[in-house]
Amino acid sequence: MIRLLIVDDSALMRRQLTTLFEAEGDFDIRHARNGREAVELNREFEPHVISLDINMPDMDGLTALSLIMAQRPVGVVMVSSLTEKGALATFEALHLGAIDYVAKPGGTISLSIDVIKDDLISKIRAASRARLKGKTSVKTLSERMRDDRARTISNAKKMRPKSQHGDGLVLIGVSTGGPRTLEEILPQLPADFPWPILVAQHMPAAFTKSFADRLNNVCPLRVSELSQPTVIEPGHIYIGKGGADMLVANRVGRLMAIPKPENTDFLWHPSVELLGRSALEHVNPEAIIGVMLTGMGYDGADAFSEIKSRGGKTIAESEESAVVFGMPAELIERKGASVICTSDKVASQLNRWAGF
Repeated sequence: MIRLLIVDDSALMRRQLTTLFEAEGDFDIRHARNGREAVELNREFEPHVISLDINMPDMDGLTALSLIMAQRPVGVVMVSSLTEKGALATFEALHLGAIDYVAKPGGTISLSIDVIKDDLISKIRAASRARLKGKTSVKTLSERMRDDRARTISNAKKMRPKSQHGDGLVLIGVSTGGPRTLEEILPQLPADFPWPILVAQHMPAAFTKSFADRLNNVCPLRVSELSQPTVIEPGHIYIGKGGADMLVANRVGRLMAIPKPENTDFLWHPSVELLGRSALEHVNPEAIIGVMLTGMGYDGADAFSEIKSRGGKTIAESEESAVVFGMPAELIERKGASVICTSDKVASQLNRWAGF
């Protein structure tokens, strides 16, 4: 049985979630009405996974999460609203150690539980099995912002060198556990990293702008959400807009990244598979690097395997560091990984391939 602690101040929400998970048949469920009760039950009930609301009286979800991770770390899925404030709070939760999040449709989960049913169940199950990243592996946000700003100023004084390996393109596919993993990797790339980076992070549309802005504050490279057709520039990180797919295209001899409406033939969005396929159509495969990080499912495994078979390079995050070893495991199983390494080694591998 999976021990699940549902934390929400709404009695209706607790009742609906209980009904949802009782129907699964393999959940032992307890409830908490606020963060203070959640902290206590985390010690007493010892759940495998927690569903945690953010806005609650007495003790909010972020405070409770920080105490849970300090006292007895466990897989946590946040439940947050589709607002800018909700997005910022969610990313702070992911930084504190939450595994994933579910966005309340229309701002209230209680009225639209069926809309998120499958997503919520799959994320709760994944979080119950997820590998928790140690607190020592990631600096605090303020420390990293201070360090990276100093590095940015230093690197800005340098002239951007031409890559000794020709023009390249980096593709990153990531899902569950991705925001914190990307915050670990991308700030390690220097301001004069010579290749553009396209990131397909499975995420709702309301979150990707806030996420890109957050990364832009801690990365020496420029980071922006891809919200319109854009000429791909070296040394720039593009975050695929949620609610859309990101494709590589060639327009009048210029390489571009373009957002397209979600292709319903694919399960996850922004689609890593479509990103990889489109890059193979318009870029020399030998100039492509595909990076497959933590996440559920198999999105991108076929396209990234083809990148490797056609002379490109690929990285699969190892099981040792992956929060959820789904997407990288699928790439490895297809023999599509040139290198398998922990997340803290990904940036140094990219720097070596780019000639640093």
